[in-house]
Amino acid sequence: MASGSWGGTEAGAEALGGAPRRAQPGAALAAWVRRALPFFGPAFLVSVGYMDPGNWATDIAAGSNFGYRLLWVVLASNLMAILLQAIAATLGMRSGASLAANAKRHFRPWVAWGFFVTAELAAMATDLAEFLGAALGFHLLLGIPLVAAVFVAAVVVLGILFVSGRAARRLEAVVLGMVGVVGLAYVLEVWLARPDWHAIAVGTLVPRLGSPSALLVAIGILGATVMPHNIFLHSAAVLSRRRPGDDEHNRRALRFAYADTAVALNVAWLVNASMIVMAAAVFAGHGLSVDSIEGAHRTLVPLLGPLAAAAFAVALLSAGLSSSVTGTLAGQTILEGFVGRRVSVFWMRLVTMVPALVVVALGIDAFRMLVLSQVFLSLQLPFTVAALLCLAANPQVMGGRPVRGPALWLASGVGLLIVAANVLLLYGTLAGSAG
Repeated sequence: MASGSWGGTEAGAEALGGAPRRAQPGAALAAWVRRALPFFGPAFLVSVGYMDPGNWATDIAAGSNFGYRLLWVVLASNLMAILLQAIAATLGMRSGASLAANAKRHFRPWVAWGFFVTAELAAMATDLAEFLGAALGFHLLLGIPLVAAVFVAAVVVLGILFVSGRAARRLEAVVLGMVGVVGLAYVLEVWLARPDWHAIAVGTLVPRLGSPSALLVAIGILGATVMPHNIFLHSAAVLSRRRPGDDEHNRRALRFAYADTAVALNVAWLVNASMIVMAAAVFAGHGLSVDSIEGAHRTLVPLLGPLAAAAFAVALLSAGLSSSVTGTLAGQTILEGFVGRRVSVFWMRLVTMVPALVVVALGIDAFRMLVLSQVFLSLQLPFTVAALLCLAANPQVMGGRPVRGPALWLASGVGLLIVAANVLLLYGTLAGSAG
């Protein structure tokens, strides 16, 4: 678009003999959107990880046990996530390489390879949870056994990857469509639930806990905010909008990447908040404590009817499929960054499906495996956050424009807070398993 289109109304004013008029706010916003849209997409791939099936049980437990009280935790967690993901995008855009590639290039070999092994295992652990979530969606929606649902999910995910190929924008469009399905499903859920809007406002804006058990759930929400694979994926996904050697274009692309991050993660925030709102209005409103996805689906039928239960299952399926696709891409990004060559996404998908297939086929407790996967993520996250901030603060890595000052200090504080939440969550998980 030509730059003159930002002030297109001035010519008409001058033709009438009057003084030039400033463009109407609506026209200026429309022009900005047209300029921004080509750069939007990478953050939506990342946003899926913030509304994946792993977050559902926590959100449902928060709403059903504490009503609207913990909505402020979701908002605060989302703001922290936006900051860290923005730094991941900055690293990719200014360095011209992903976090994984930068780690291999700038860390000592033994550090880089140790980082690679733990990062790849963390991506596979994440993918286990997300793939099982997709299978659970098919199980609830179609009523088929979980074993069959796993194979159906495998076929569908491979089909999505095959159709998308290596076309970044095509895959972004597919994922964006599934994110839209999740959002629309929860618009319907909230409308059917008829929540207390005043209580929603208070719960969102007034920080309060009220009990030690609420603190544990709040820690769970915060601990699930940032996962390692999202940071790796975002640093790589923005490279599709980068032009080597074109500094002006890249500066503009980075500005729009920040807007992309804010919009996409706020969509994820609305979805997570809607889960809590639905659980608070429906389950807590009837004095029910629900702490599992299957339990929520079963309970919705008598309380809100089959339409609400179907919307819930469709949303879970869309979230599971889209997050399973992006989880595979994250694993591929990490592997390619360290080996320095392209890796077939289909082989990555087949490899990362194996743990889920084994879990279901052998009758292993899927919930226990999900817990163990979250434990591993909690252990790996500090290394990913530390690597991100160290690289982003390095002028040699960042082309002479490192992240410094308040942004770096704030991000460091956020990273420490999230890591502390994960440590507490890990302790509570292990103590609960031992008990």
